[in-house]
Amino acid sequence: MHSFGHPVDLDALSTLCQEFHLTLIEDAAEALGSFYRKQHVGHKGLMSILSFNGNKIITTGGGGAILTNDEQLAHLAKHITSTAKIPHAWQIAHDQIGFNYRMPNINAALGCAQLEQLPGFIEKKRKLAEIYRQTFADIPYADIFIEPKYAKSNYWLNLLMLDKNCLHLKDEILTQSHQSGIAIRPAWNLMHHLPMYSSMPCMDVSFAEALVKRIICLPSSVNLLDNINNQ
Repeated sequence: MHSFGHPVDLDALSTLCQEFHLTLIEDAAEALGSFYRKQHVGHKGLMSILSFNGNKIITTGGGGAILTNDEQLAHLAKHITSTAKIPHAWQIAHDQIGFNYRMPNINAALGCAQLEQLPGFIEKKRKLAEIYRQTFADIPYADIFIEPKYAKSNYWLNLLMLDKNCLHLKDEILTQSHQSGIAIRPAWNLMHHLPMYSSMPCMDVSFAEALVKRIICLPSSVNLLDNINNQ
């Protein structure tokens, strides 16, 4: 998963998948417009997905897209997301379990129009990230997370990373920010911490648990930069 729009080390993952005979599937839901070593994310694995949810860098109001270079897999995905209906002049028949995941034309048109604006959206996102980086540069107890050297991120969400010695300030920062009308958020809860999954088997994910304690998600709207410039 390219979390928060930042590409992961795909070369290392690909090597790992080859070693253990695993299939690589990229979750690029948050990473439309992000590049790994000068190639757009979503090309390394057998398939990948994008999200066009309302909070993503472009939106169709919901839904997303499946990307793959495997023609057979693409045909299957299109078939089962279109109710698995067999083409026929008048008969209505389905050859397997299918789903009605087709995007209405009006939503698709909205997405196409937003895709035309994607370069401008990414430019604004990256400028906002740089403003955050400069603003927090001299603050000793927190840093802005920046893209890895091998990647160009869309900076879907800007992350404030608290110093490990200042984790006790997190709730106070969240409280005071909301009282001031600034809608910052913690990171999402890890799945094994959710009640419905708490009894499921889980490997050692102490690194992810440590990160969740440090992350504060900052306001990152494409339009936020316009508001800053108008002040």
